[in-house]
Amino acid sequence: MIRKHSASLATVAMLASVSGTAAGGRALECYEPIHRQALYDTVYEDVMVSPGGQVVDYDAPIFGTYQSVDPIAPPRVTYETVPAVTRTVYHTVKVDDGGYAWEWRVIHGRKVLCKVWRKARYARVAETVVVQPERVRRVVQPAEYEAVAHEVLVRPQQVRIREIPPSYATVARRVVVREGSTSWRRVHIPRHCVD
Repeated sequence: MIRKHSASLATVAMLASVSGTAAGGRALECYEPIHRQALYDTVYEDVMVSPGGQVVDYDAPIFGTYQSVDPIAPPRVTYETVPAVTRTVYHTVKVDDGGYAWEWRVIHGRKVLCKVWRKARYARVAETVVVQPERVRRVVQPAEYEAVAHEVLVRPQQVRIREIPPSYATVARRVVVREGSTSWRRVHIPRHCVD
């Protein structure tokens, strides 16, 4: 295309030079421009709209629970003191044997010392007796248990990869089939341009 335009420009320059040289004189040759329009066509081609790729889907893990009875304290032995068992017993005891004694008395206004007879005296007294003596007792404490909930993995995390193919679309594009150009054609005009 550049070569055609250069040739056309050279021709125009030459004609201008001839026209300038022959200004006021008789025309020796005459030319007229011929324009040829560019020719276009529509072509269709497939272009990639999306390159595609991979999509990764994650499924979270699933957990469950189960209960078990777990020991929280082992069996153990302790010792405790059991106090003695006592009982109160009442019985009668002689507190005075009695017999003869001397004592002062006032008789008809006169203070006299008299020999008197006294009976034996008894009293009821309480006595604490030990029915069962104090002892040390062995006590066995059983093991202690507790219900405990445990978490377990039912299904681990899952990963799924999906392949997405590339996608294409058909697009129209105008292309130049023939470039536009300008050429010169010699013309013969009676009484103006020489045959």
